[in-house]
Amino acid sequence: MGFPTINLARTGANIVRLRKAAGLTVHDLQAVFGFNSPQAIYKWQNGTALPTVDNLIVLAALLQVRIDDILITDNAVA
Repeated sequence: MGFPTINLARTGANIVRLRKAAGLTVHDLQAVFGFNSPQAIYKWQNGTALPTVDNLIVLAALLQVRIDDILITDNAVA
């Protein structure tokens, strides 16, 4: 039996959609997270990296959604 896996590209697109729906810019997120540059946020949005669990918790709170609403999974086939 397979387990679900996180789809990085679809999760990244979802982060963009949720961020825009919340009226936040990439630079808004950069300021909240205290990043020196917006590079990490662009990586999340491009699907090349995922936020850490700690950052996911903060991101979910900022976007007023659950972590499950941010992550998009592909159901693995048995």
